[in-house]
Amino acid sequence: MTRRRRPTLDDVADAVGVSRATVSNAYNRPDQLSARLRDQVLRVAAELGYPGPDPTARSLATSRTGAIAVLLDTSLSMAFSDPALYLTLDALARVIDPRGHALLLLPGGVFGGPAPDRVRTAQADLAIVYSLPDGAPSLDAVRTRGLPLVVIDQPLLPGTARVGCADRLGAALAARHLLDLGHRRFGIFAACSHLTPGGGRLSVAEALQAPFHDVRERLGGYLDELGSCPVVVEEAAGLSAESAMAGAFALLAASPRPTAVLCMSDQLALAVLAAARELGISVPDELSVAGFDDSPPASWSSPPLTTVRQDLAAKGRIAGELALDLLDLLDDGSAPAPVEVPVSLVVRGSTGPA
Repeated sequence: MTRRRRPTLDDVADAVGVSRATVSNAYNRPDQLSARLRDQVLRVAAELGYPGPDPTARSLATSRTGAIAVLLDTSLSMAFSDPALYLTLDALARVIDPRGHALLLLPGGVFGGPAPDRVRTAQADLAIVYSLPDGAPSLDAVRTRGLPLVVIDQPLLPGTARVGCADRLGAALAARHLLDLGHRRFGIFAACSHLTPGGGRLSVAEALQAPFHDVRERLGGYLDELGSCPVVVEEAAGLSAESAMAGAFALLAASPRPTAVLCMSDQLALAVLAAARELGISVPDELSVAGFDDSPPASWSSPPLTTVRQDLAAKGRIAGELALDLLDLLDDGSAPAPVEVPVSLVVRGSTGPA
């Protein structure tokens, strides 16, 4: 038996009676054809068994892969269990997909991001960094390749397109709210920042050395307001629910126990609420809890969570717009100006008078 020859673009052009360019436009530039002609081309292509232009050949011809690499600091299972991350990624995808770009997700690991070799070999036209620590080796791989770069949140890299939020201001709003309620003994629950291998208790000075910009900024915002109030800082061992719960129990075991806990994410705050329930601590009568992000579960929790709102969808949308701008300006060498989304305090039932 002989293998049947695969139909080509020329075969479709001959069958329809149009040029090769017309068939190509039917796939790549549909706005150049009438709807009737494009439908005819695609119908004949389907009848002939022509699958469309070869993406590999197209990539070689245009020097573009059509993919955008997203460098994460966590595994994919953790990424898709974090509402703040998946809402941002969803908004990002909604912007770039209509322009024919796909997301290539590169999960993180022990390197504080993807392995550098994985970044060096990724077939992508641009890199988007989502919340990596300072000095992550994968950043060197991006620079070595000369890929255009967009940063969501962190790290801060001079001359790089970035979208973030007013972390310090948001944290200060939450701390001031609890002070106004009369609280004077505080716990601060920080996300895993690799300061201690298994998480645990940190001094304020240690926490301020965290390799993540948002941890430093949010802690700074809390401290700006809290002044001389006693503060206990606990770091989660990881991003999983189990790690967050373990850290929450440790924080609530402090003696004397804080009357209010400031959490650097809603995920951490929800863990504190769950731990308090198991320990029989009434929220907000005996303990007030505030989060950061205003992800959807914040309004569903029991009690509903007081938190700092940032527009996560806007952050993803802006990152996508910055990426498209950079791809359009590949030969220009300039980077769009950094963007900061606003924050606001949303007061719900998890905070009350001391």
